[in-house]
Amino acid sequence: MGLLLASVLPFSSAGAGTGSLPALGKPTGKVILTISGNLAKTNLGKAVVIDFAMLDSLPQSTVITKNPWTKGPHTYNGPLLSTVMRWVGCKGTNLVVTALNDYVGKIPSTDFKEWPVILATRMDGHVMSIREKGPVFVVYPFDDHPQLLNEVYYCRSIWQVKSIQIQ
Repeated sequence: MGLLLASVLPFSSAGAGTGSLPALGKPTGKVILTISGNLAKTNLGKAVVIDFAMLDSLPQSTVITKNPWTKGPHTYNGPLLSTVMRWVGCKGTNLVVTALNDYVGKIPSTDFKEWPVILATRMDGHVMSIREKGPVFVVYPFDDHPQLLNEVYYCRSIWQVKSIQIQ
């Protein structure tokens, strides 16, 4: 447990845990993520559209880990996937995550309930560009949980995320 606490640190405690989250609201900047499907809240039609500031308004977490796509460990910051799902009122058990290049991966809700999976928007303190796997990158705490070091979880660690459909 000590290793987990050393590598997954709260970036902000506002609204953490089961506390209150900011109101959903509407984006004022460029939409970087659309969430649709089996959810309780919407802000545009039957979906939730999210800009960078909206993701930034959520409690932030940090995961320090290596992954197969970068050299050495990096520090990733962003809201927990579980927090984002609570924020939009997720009522499903699976997420279909689509990247900008139309790669599709499926993430069962058990993943973000069991591990501190984050929707990273920053790497090593810098906002991630599309070239750097941004603007949103699903990051698992690989270094803290050796059972995640396999193709199943690597395929779920999707970068350049543009949409999530809740099933």
